[in-house]
Amino acid sequence: MTKTAQTEETQTKDVLTQSAQPKAAPVPETLDGRPSRASSRRRRILLWVVAGLAILGVIALVVGGIFNQGAATDPEPTMTAVQIIPLVILVVMFVVATKWPLNIGVMGLVASFGVGYFMLGMSDKQILEEFPASIVLTIIGVTYFFSMAQRNGTIDIIVKGCVRMVRGKTLLLPWVFFLIAAALTSLGTFSPAAIALLAPAAIGFAYESRIHPVVMGAFIINGAHAGGFSPLSVAGVLVHDIAVKNDFPISQGGLFIASFALNLILSVLTIVLFALIGKLRDGSGQHMDIDTSSTGRPHGQQILTLALIAAMLVCTLGFHMPIGFVALSAGLLLAFINIKEHKTFIGGISWSTVLLVAGMITYVSLLQHVGVIDTLAEQALALGAPLLIALVLCYVIGVGSAFASSTALLTAFIPLAGPLLATSSLSASGTVAALAIAATVVDVSPFSTDGALVVANARDDDRQRVYKQLMFYAGGVVLVAPALAWALLVPTGIM
Repeated sequence: MTKTAQTEETQTKDVLTQSAQPKAAPVPETLDGRPSRASSRRRRILLWVVAGLAILGVIALVVGGIFNQGAATDPEPTMTAVQIIPLVILVVMFVVATKWPLNIGVMGLVASFGVGYFMLGMSDKQILEEFPASIVLTIIGVTYFFSMAQRNGTIDIIVKGCVRMVRGKTLLLPWVFFLIAAALTSLGTFSPAAIALLAPAAIGFAYESRIHPVVMGAFIINGAHAGGFSPLSVAGVLVHDIAVKNDFPISQGGLFIASFALNLILSVLTIVLFALIGKLRDGSGQHMDIDTSSTGRPHGQQILTLALIAAMLVCTLGFHMPIGFVALSAGLLLAFINIKEHKTFIGGISWSTVLLVAGMITYVSLLQHVGVIDTLAEQALALGAPLLIALVLCYVIGVGSAFASSTALLTAFIPLAGPLLATSSLSASGTVAALAIAATVVDVSPFSTDGALVVANARDDDRQRVYKQLMFYAGGVVLVAPALAWALLVPTGIM
């Protein structure tokens, strides 16, 4: 989830972090209130490198198509002005959303109107024909329900109960939080919301038990992404719907298993790396005033919430009912027994994510309408072997996602895989899973919402160190994870 896409989950994060036991500092714009010149300079350089590579890539594809036209016996399609202008607007949108805290979804809706109405002469109904109503309903439903589950203490009971199970075996704590985060996101909690719930307690336990805070932060984020593509999750529904719409249906169960397995492998590699460099144990174990007292048995609303979670699983997995309507129905039942706080529950809906997904999918659908996606994909296919193209796409989406919105990049890049899959023997599920995983595992970056939450919950006197070490760790993830996802899922045809 920033990367100035921190705005994606602002509302969800604000509501969900209120009940965390230890008090954590808010996500800082910079680590000490004022950015250091060195860190600001590094970030500007990285942002402009990514933006420059994206622009050069577009220019290379366009110019390459023009020059190859004369040499080819069967000329490849070249991009027209009607295709180039909307594509340039998309690149500009990503650059702007990366540099400033603006919601790229709002820009997408405005750009859809500008391009559709003024360039293509489309009516408002035609522009909104591909508006993702089902995905929007899913986001609203699951964030509505889980804001209630957090407010009534159900999530706290689950977390504290799991932590007490380790019984002093502190090296098991990262795995406990990995599994809790995975469980939350697999049930529908948006990943930044799950991390906002868990990070204060998890980082506090890390200091108390002398586990490196970067290790604990990485495990929370990996766990959230491990469950983030379940059939019940927002991201899982989003990727599946985009794939179906582009005529290459994928296995939702396969996507979930692949995401869980890759994040599990990354977590094991993280433990090995920090053990080898002697950083697994860290600090002097200073106490962090964490409430570890027993919460007792669930009662009242908490029992009802747990029962509703079980009912949601039965309805969606057993009877294939739409998760959006099911979650809204469950939330409405909870609202009836807590009418006074209903406005708070409505505020827990991730409206910024609704805007992001709706705007990006609407605009990318417009690009598909004018043939931009097909032309780019056909020109990319002319560059070489399908396996190489898939690897390049994994790295582009991975590097871009470290600074921009993962969700926005998924909506833009997955359609590009359509022609690649149609003209090759690559597995649709494996290729899409590799792209999805490459786009999300890099959110450990401190420029993302997830990474920023880890930095924000570090001790005040340790925040700068955690920021620097998390940035180096994220750099390693960006280098390794896309290649690992590609190697395990694309050439093997395992899915």
